[in-house]
Amino acid sequence: MQLLRPNPADNWPRPPDALPANRLDDPPEGARITVAGLVILRQRPGTAKGVIFVTLEDETGIVNVIVWRKMYERFRRAVIAGRMLRVTGRLQRAHSVTHVIAEEIEDISEMLDLLLTEDG
Repeated sequence: MQLLRPNPADNWPRPPDALPANRLDDPPEGARITVAGLVILRQRPGTAKGVIFVTLEDETGIVNVIVWRKMYERFRRAVIAGRMLRVTGRLQRAHSVTHVIAEEIEDISEMLDLLLTEDG
């Protein structure tokens, strides 16, 4: 992800600023934030009543994302197929675990392809 963070010297597209995982303690509870990272895990437990848990990883750590059923229906393709996602939502802290409650989900997997063409 560090290679994909905005850099004014670059002329190729990068995702807008996203809060790195190691800074999730900075904003207050309930703040609207944006995070981005590689999808390392998707879970849809049968007991979760349609809730999907997505774990993203950036260069600084992991981000836990909760996708409620309504958001899943709206962003289904990104949630199912995205290799790298940008998620905007509300910060929630409970029992020493920090989550982002997804409000917007964007598949930014094509940015991984930019890394391949940039390196040759």
